[in-house]
Amino acid sequence: MSAIKLISTSGDQTVDLAEGRSIVVGRAVTSDLPIYDPTVSRRHAEVVLRNGSVSVRDLGSSNGTFINGTQITDQAVAQDGDTVTFGKVAFRVREVTPPAMKPPPKPEAHAGFGPRPPEATIVRQLPVEELGNIQARIQGRPSGASQLKVIGDSTSERQSTKLSLLLDISKELSKQQEVDKLLQKVVDITFQVMNVDRVSMLMVEGSGELVPRVSKNRLGDAGGSRHVPQSIARRAVNERLAILTDNAAADERFKGQSILMQSVRSAMCTPLMGSEGKVLGIIYVDNLTATNSFGDEDLEFLIAFSGITAVAIENSQLTERVRREAVVLSNFQRYFAPNVAAEIASQAGSVKLGSGEKRPVVIFFSDIRGFTPMSETMGPDEITTLLSEYFTEMVEIIFEHEGTLDKFIGDAIMAIWGAPLRHEDDADRAMRAAINMQRVLVALNKKWGETGRRPVNIGIGINFGEVFAGNIGSDRRLEYTVIGDAVNTASRLCSKAGPGEIIISEPFFKQLKHPPALEAVEPMQLKGKAQAVQVYRVKL
Repeated sequence: MSAIKLISTSGDQTVDLAEGRSIVVGRAVTSDLPIYDPTVSRRHAEVVLRNGSVSVRDLGSSNGTFINGTQITDQAVAQDGDTVTFGKVAFRVREVTPPAMKPPPKPEAHAGFGPRPPEATIVRQLPVEELGNIQARIQGRPSGASQLKVIGDSTSERQSTKLSLLLDISKELSKQQEVDKLLQKVVDITFQVMNVDRVSMLMVEGSGELVPRVSKNRLGDAGGSRHVPQSIARRAVNERLAILTDNAAADERFKGQSILMQSVRSAMCTPLMGSEGKVLGIIYVDNLTATNSFGDEDLEFLIAFSGITAVAIENSQLTERVRREAVVLSNFQRYFAPNVAAEIASQAGSVKLGSGEKRPVVIFFSDIRGFTPMSETMGPDEITTLLSEYFTEMVEIIFEHEGTLDKFIGDAIMAIWGAPLRHEDDADRAMRAAINMQRVLVALNKKWGETGRRPVNIGIGINFGEVFAGNIGSDRRLEYTVIGDAVNTASRLCSKAGPGEIIISEPFFKQLKHPPALEAVEPMQLKGKAQAVQVYRVKL
């Protein structure tokens, strides 16, 4: 009989579906099919095999459950070959035949086992040339009116050589992953393939200003961008025009001191057009010694060259952005929810290492009650397993409610809401997270009890107040955290909470837009406080 399996498209997870048995899919440790991905909810979906068909039911997930790309609103059926996606994690339904029931393999088609199939025909064979074989396409001097140094006696030969040259240039530029090195390479190639006196590349910055990036003349003096006539450059950008002028100083459209001062005779300028129609910058070339030095062929080639350059620039910018985001993520994913870390990475400068500020935040502490005497009777492996499973589950809840994991302190957890990113309902998010932790711990204890492991209970304390939030530490190690009296108060509230209790302060209570059922308890005298503090206990 065939078996039905769910196999992840990445190939790292497989689950066998038994007839009539319910499988809960989610991010929780207690899930039958745990998927540790931020787009998957703690209890995301339920999967059941009934009469050879896979029934899939969404359990109110945040990011939805899909079959073959169509979101299911409640329940649907998946068949063999269908794709079931939980959030953004995809699985395929596969009907697998046991090896003993598979038909025997067909004999190979060769002599003695049937006719030999016809052999494939090689239509054409061409040697693959080395990347960036630019030198093979050019010669020492330009021919005719063109300043392009390409090989070819006839128009068709030159056209073919130019296409090959552009392909080689594209290959060469694709190897440059840093924008600055790429721009330098573009300038070098321009001198290599065209007979020009000066080449400049200017890039459009966020303000719309043209900023010089690379500039070079044949005599070796870079000279910045001083030789680029602003009248020509701005017209190329504003009107998205490729410009060829055979005597710029005499052209009424380009009247300006920069042209006269630089004695520009013949020039070409093309905009670098990005994929969304945005002008990235310009390539400018000129000759000082002769008028009418450039022709249509030169301008057409420079336009094609600038198109290839624009694509290469966008690819390099993307590479640099991905590299920068990876660095940010590696620093911040330790204590931010994955989606928060991704948001920080996408916003350059939103959180700066070494910076900090005063701001109001929610401070959360939880602590395992009686852990010290419990750990004295446990082995190191048992303690490690217990804390790993407990921390994994609790941190997932913090991240699910978009809190920031500050640190682990022994068996305690410190988390904050309101830094580095703030939400209007941070207090309610923290409150929901605390209630969810206590409820999930009940299920976790039940699971542990079935395997003979001892249960744990936690106390939780939550406060609200102004703190210093930022990256604190030494040159060798920086850590994002909060410091202030409000932090100490939250810690002491946690120490007062009994097993299974949540104790909150008066300032935190006032921040709640949707408070749960509460009961006021006797004001508590906390260490460091001259007067007793009004607190509340959450009714669970």
